[in-house]
Amino acid sequence: MQTFNRSFRNIFFAMLFASALVSTTSVRAQDPWKNLEKRPSTLNLDKGFLTFKTPAFRLKLVKASQTIAALQPNTEKDFDYTPAARLAQRSSNEMYHLGDINLRLKTEGDTGWTKYATATNRVDVIPLETKQAGVLAASDLSPTLPANIPLKVQRYWQVVNGNLVLLFKLKNTGSRTVEIGALGMPMIFNNILQGEELEQAHARNVFYDPYIGKDAGYLQVTRLSGKGPVLLVTPYGHSPFEAYNPLLTDPTPKGIDFEGFYEWMVHSKAYAETDWKKVEPWNKPTSVLVKPGQTVEYGVQFALSPSIKGIEQKLAEQRRPVAVGVPGYVLPQGADGSLFLNYGKKVKSILVEPAGALSVTPASAENKILQAYHVKGHIWGRARLTITYTDGLCQTISYKVIKAESDLVKDFGRFLTNEQWFDKPDTFHRNPSVITYDYEKKQQVTQDSRVWIAGLSDEGGAGSWLGAMMKQLVQPDKAEIAKLQEFVNHTLFGNIQHSEGPQKYGVKKSVFYYQPDSIPKGAYSDSLNWKTWAAWSHKDANDVGRSYNYPHVTAAHWVMYRLARNHNGLVTQQNWQFYLNNSHETAMAMVKQAPYYAQFGQMEGTIFYLLLMDLKAEGWGDKAISLETEMRKRADHWRTLQYPFGSEMPWDSTGQEEVYNWSAYFGYTDKAEVTINAILGYMPTVPHWGYNGSARRYWDFLYGGKLSRIERQLHHYGSGLNAIPVLTEYRSHPSDLYLLRVGYGGLMGSVSNITRDGFGPAAFHSYPSTLKIDGLSGDYGPNFFGYAVNSATYITHDKNFGWLAFGGNLKKDKGLIKVDITTASKSRVFIAPAGLWLTLDAGIFKTVTYNPVNGKVTVTLDAADEFTPKAYLRVQQSGKAYKSKQKLLMDRGAYVIPLGGKPIELTLLVI
Repeated sequence: MQTFNRSFRNIFFAMLFASALVSTTSVRAQDPWKNLEKRPSTLNLDKGFLTFKTPAFRLKLVKASQTIAALQPNTEKDFDYTPAARLAQRSSNEMYHLGDINLRLKTEGDTGWTKYATATNRVDVIPLETKQAGVLAASDLSPTLPANIPLKVQRYWQVVNGNLVLLFKLKNTGSRTVEIGALGMPMIFNNILQGEELEQAHARNVFYDPYIGKDAGYLQVTRLSGKGPVLLVTPYGHSPFEAYNPLLTDPTPKGIDFEGFYEWMVHSKAYAETDWKKVEPWNKPTSVLVKPGQTVEYGVQFALSPSIKGIEQKLAEQRRPVAVGVPGYVLPQGADGSLFLNYGKKVKSILVEPAGALSVTPASAENKILQAYHVKGHIWGRARLTITYTDGLCQTISYKVIKAESDLVKDFGRFLTNEQWFDKPDTFHRNPSVITYDYEKKQQVTQDSRVWIAGLSDEGGAGSWLGAMMKQLVQPDKAEIAKLQEFVNHTLFGNIQHSEGPQKYGVKKSVFYYQPDSIPKGAYSDSLNWKTWAAWSHKDANDVGRSYNYPHVTAAHWVMYRLARNHNGLVTQQNWQFYLNNSHETAMAMVKQAPYYAQFGQMEGTIFYLLLMDLKAEGWGDKAISLETEMRKRADHWRTLQYPFGSEMPWDSTGQEEVYNWSAYFGYTDKAEVTINAILGYMPTVPHWGYNGSARRYWDFLYGGKLSRIERQLHHYGSGLNAIPVLTEYRSHPSDLYLLRVGYGGLMGSVSNITRDGFGPAAFHSYPSTLKIDGLSGDYGPNFFGYAVNSATYITHDKNFGWLAFGGNLKKDKGLIKVDITTASKSRVFIAPAGLWLTLDAGIFKTVTYNPVNGKVTVTLDAADEFTPKAYLRVQQSGKAYKSKQKLLMDRGAYVIPLGGKPIELTLLVI
């Protein structure tokens, strides 16, 4: 068991939600939960339970309400998908349970919608006879709904074709037509982490992710450990997954240890006309008219997949449509995409909205059962495919079209070093720098009561300058680098880092602070609330004990080293040795100045591995040994833990990145495997750009966002960072296409929210009432870090889909596989069948050609430019040997390739 103390983020959460988090792995009874327990119980649990066994589950219903008390897989004795252990605690009015229903209705002649919910006022339901084959329990819900409801609502628990089914029958018993404008089925599963140790949480708790895809939609409920079985919730009858709505009225306390519950919405027109009226929803909102005497039915069914990677196979077995997009559902303009559909009925029609946003043309797959299409993105922004099959089933797929990656990154760098470039006289010595930006106000953020936002440190304040630095690794720009040299050599090294004394390389928590007694009067805005813990004093801001600040600074120095070492004339103020030394000393300072939190995996911890590789390549043996020794100590500690994912939070999804890297490096393969499995548990692949590869994050809007609330964040920096270990693992298992799809989804998700003019936001708001990017740049930088160090082109072959390229446009010609590289850096290529990993320290790949028959690989490098007269090519091979046709010199483990005025070809032969 891990024991952690209180952190500043914990305290912030406590202030916001009136709860005092006392541990980052264990959260004891909090005030909100104590208040919850004071609420009167209305479920009448004392009347007992109904128990049933289905082919897949052990089902337990509360006898009085016939809502689920427990849902356990038959394969395990103690595991439960629902929060059964909290049933008594959550037994009062307004608390949702699996089996409840929410409605918004309008009777003919009415002008407004009326809300109805079975959770609002608990009264015992009326049991119905269960003579029908397969019916386990049935009830009339009239007692638990207002007397004026114009529909009679009945609920059935039954087994159909081996699956557990939840079915609602709604009958119009009146004389006027009733419109159902909203119908939601609460999906209540055990994602409450409060009070759990990490070991307990990974064994007991689940996360769930939606595919909001109408008739093809589903919910996947995965364990934190990433182990199976996985619970799948799919439509029963005609019950499309139209929207995914948070249950904000449920009083179960939300927070860092509980994201909240959601409901599966079949109809959402009433919300679209009210709560969501300013938003373009994922799917077109619908309603249904129920005539007098008519009955309509809606339901979902529950099935088990043996594993996360087996979800799509299980869906196909359940005769559900399965869609696979390559390279995913974020499509850069100019890049080719593919879509493969697996369903027993033919496609009748495909509708693109907005018109012209995408082009979809028939293609072929090696497995002729699949219906295949070429997909290209044309108009920037969200796009939706609506696929109608011959049996009437309607499937939607959500895409995001972005600029070509090179253009996107260029615009990102321009925005950061212009709109966000801060170079004014400043009391806090933040000039010059790239500072936080408010995109809604179109202005720089020089003050915030969360001082780090304007203080150039922490993820929420360092994010912008970190993004600007990492952009230069991908796409160096002389003018931008000239500005950033000033930042690194003066602001960063002189102010964000302590510049004198034994703490020379210590990193402050914030450069901005609240100390009105030592700052000229009028310096602080009267419109901000300075009476919170987050308004740090000068002393608190100067604290160097938070380890998570050190990777940002280490990365900044490292990028300057790489630019100075591998290019001519881009860096002029200091030599490469200066920056490499600073990067090393900053990394070492983390374990010296911030030893407590340094015991945990760090977001961007990959930088320490990259730094170590360069120290070794340069022959800086003593410094390499010192860094590797400290990293091994940390990895040895993780090796002793069952789930080594401790953090300053009760649960986190970013330390896994570094834990995986060092576990793999030091040969602790068991811990690397545990880490990958956990990542796959919270990082899904589904046919929706917002959720595909989106590693679960739900609290960082509090610390780095403008709209501050607990909410599932779409492509927050967890996407970019977790993509690093997933794609690294894929390169070790090149036949595992699932890993590539998840990892590449996270990789492209990391840049999916950059705007047309280059602004990088903290994340995308998933609530259906919002569905937009956050207004602050906040903590976006770590996300782009993930893209910068991990962006690559992947060439692979799948027995069902054929030859595929992720990050390139692939053509087959006379048995050759030729790929034009479309990534922004064009510096990394992995050829899966050959196990060949090609990376450039300098230079640009234009095309790669692979002959699968004889193993010949031909790469075309772009011509030299003013700053890059040579390319430095590194070749890594797994399982096979290779040789180069040309004789090349080597430097620091890389082939040195002189570049000229035109592209140059290089040939490798895999033996």
